[in-house]
Amino acid sequence: MTAAVPVSDIDVYSDDVLDDPYPAYRALRDAGPAVYLSSRSLWAIARYSDVRKALADAATFSSAAGVGVSDEMNAMQTGTVLASDDPQHAELRAVLSEKLAPRALTALRSAIAEQADALVADVVARGSIDGVTDLAARLPTDVVADLIGLPREGREVLLPGADAMFASFGPLDERLRNRMPEVTAYLEFMSAMTDRAKLAPGSWGAAILDAVDEGRLAPGSAVPLMTAYLVASMDTTVHSLGNFLRLLAENQDLWQALKADPGLVGPAFEENLRLDSPAQGFTRVTTREVDVDGVVIPEGSRVLVSFASANRDERHYPDPDRFDVHRNPVDHLAFGYGVHGCAGQGLARIEARALVGSLLRRAERIEPAGEPTRHLNPAVRGLGHLPLTLVPAKEA
Repeated sequence: MTAAVPVSDIDVYSDDVLDDPYPAYRALRDAGPAVYLSSRSLWAIARYSDVRKALADAATFSSAAGVGVSDEMNAMQTGTVLASDDPQHAELRAVLSEKLAPRALTALRSAIAEQADALVADVVARGSIDGVTDLAARLPTDVVADLIGLPREGREVLLPGADAMFASFGPLDERLRNRMPEVTAYLEFMSAMTDRAKLAPGSWGAAILDAVDEGRLAPGSAVPLMTAYLVASMDTTVHSLGNFLRLLAENQDLWQALKADPGLVGPAFEENLRLDSPAQGFTRVTTREVDVDGVVIPEGSRVLVSFASANRDERHYPDPDRFDVHRNPVDHLAFGYGVHGCAGQGLARIEARALVGSLLRRAERIEPAGEPTRHLNPAVRGLGHLPLTLVPAKEA
């Protein structure tokens, strides 16, 4: 039986909600399986089972019209790996499928571990650091830029540019307009990088140019594809690492548990991703009228599919607002699900284990050294700054 349409005036893009979205998400879950957001003329799906079903049904919940909320910004995404449906989406992902296959990522583990250990040795020696800018932001940026084959010069535009690209998935408001110069600088830099003379041989970037030369990829798709993989493999990892470092600093029982059993780093990272999803969610457009557990969403509706709310759904996870190192929620939706599941999630896990593993060896303790600050972005959730004190391990 069709249920009445639940309506909410919650603005999921307001500063208050972006600062702490979880009470709003709970209210949306309680309101119904699908809720119309009157403040944005947007539907929202917030419960775990419904979010997972929507992500699994890419034919009904289409990405081809963009995954943000602004028509103007969505038009800029057309034909990108994020904003496309099969068969185009499959063709775009196939370009780097070998580079992101488990065997290829396994081959990177040693080099990433060495890179992480050198970075950790440096920050532990310094003692007082910013966990975001000195640690969480450095490893993913350098790892992904190296994999794409970018030169060292000019990389300073990458992180702010990637963050601004995620911001473009939100409303076209004053905050986003103020960030458009960052978007422009980032896109100009990436456009200039579609040049074999600038890209390292054998890199992801070179593979994209190979696909263009072989006719597997249209020339105009090279920059969007390179940009999409850099953004997706970098910014969310930065935020997930920053959130994880905060947990480790503020929860000494957790730190000691990982010191005693480093094998818990992987499950702890998954629980961190569930608890504070770096990608909060993206929109889709319905290609037909769809019944979501009794609530009918009309054809052609834009729908926010909330990964972060799903991961806090008490219908699926008992006591969902509590961090539980033994939960190991391998079915969380922090990296999405289905054909649009994050292609860089394997790399993120390698980086997290390398970085935290090195910290556990080299630091006796990691402690807060001041109040962290929240970085507000309509699509991704993370910290702007995280003051930390690192106490070196005696054997380090």
